Amino acid sequence: MKRFHAWALAPALLLAADWAAYAQPRVIDQLPDEDSFAHGAGKSVQPFFEGWQTMPDGHIAMWFGYLNLNYEEEPDIAVGPNNKFDLRDDLGQPTHFYPRRHLFVFKVDLPKDWDKQKHLVWSITTGGHTNSANGWLQPEWEVDEGVMQMNIGPGGAPPVDPPNLAPKVSAAAEVTAEAGKPVALSASASDDGIPKPRARARAAASAPRMPLPPGATPPPRAQLGLRIRWELYRAPAEGGSVEFEPESNQPQMGAESSELKTQAVFSVPGTYWLRAVASDGMLETPYDVKVTVKR
Repeated sequence: MKRFHAWALAPALLLAADWAAYAQPRVIDQLPDEDSFAHGAGKSVQPFFEGWQTMPDGHIAMWFGYLNLNYEEEPDIAVGPNNKFDLRDDLGQPTHFYPRRHLFVFKVDLPKDWDKQKHLVWSITTGGHTNSANGWLQPEWEVDEGVMQMNIGPGGAPPVDPPNLAPKVSAAAEVTAEAGKPVALSASASDDGIPKPRARARAAASAPRMPLPPGATPPPRAQLGLRIRWELYRAPAEGGSVEFEPESNQPQMGAESSELKTQAVFSVPGTYWLRAVASDGMLETPYDVKVTVKR
C-alpha cells in the first residue's frame, strides 16, 4: 500500500499530547521550552524525504521537500558543504528556502536498478547545525500522484473518474536582466479542468467573508483551481534577492488555461534560477528559468 502522510492524525495526536500534559504534576516557575515559540529568524532548515516513485519508464524518482523552521527568514544556502547530497553535492535541490513546510519540491532521478538498501542523504547546515533527510526504497514510502494530491490538496480522496492530471506550464528558458531594473516574465499553463467547480464551492466563494483579526489562522494552504506562481529557486552563491509583481494569479476552478505576466526586479548581478509553478490545487508542475542579471 502506498504511503499517505498522517496529517489527518494530527488533531488526535494533539489531543493525546494535551491530555498527557494535563495529567502530569504541575510544575511551578518553569519557563517553557524556547522551541515551542514561533521564531521569525535564526532557526534551521530541515530537509524531508517525501517518498519514492516508480516512473513510467521504470526508473526511480525520490521526492524531497523541506521545513524552514523560521516564520519570516528565507535563508539562501549555496550548494556545497552546507547544502549537499552524499551521492554528489548538486542533485537539483533548492538553495533559497521559503518559510515553513514545502512538500514535493523536487525529485532526484535514479536508475531502475538502484539498490533497495542504499540511502540517498540530503544534508543542510545552518548556524552550525546539520539536519538530514534519508531517502530509500522502503515499500511503505512508495508514493504516486494520488498520494501527492491527498497531501498537497485540501484532503480527501482525489478524483478518479476521470482522474486529475497535473497541469502543464511553459515559459522562456533563459532571460537576461539588469540589476535594479524590472524585467518582464511570462508563463502560461494548461490543464484538464479538474477539479471542477461544485455548486456548494461556488456558493461559498461568492459569500461574504468575515474579516480575520490580527494573528488569526491564515487561509488553508490548498487553493483549488488552476493558477501560476513565481518562486526564487536558486539565488547567486554570493547572495541576491528578487521581487515579483505580481507573484501569482488567482486560482480558477475548472479552468483549462491560465497566463501570468509579471515584473521581476533583481537586487544584484549574478545567475538566478526562478521557478514558474502551475498548480490546480492538488498537483503541481514546475518549470525552471535561468536568469542572467548584469550590472
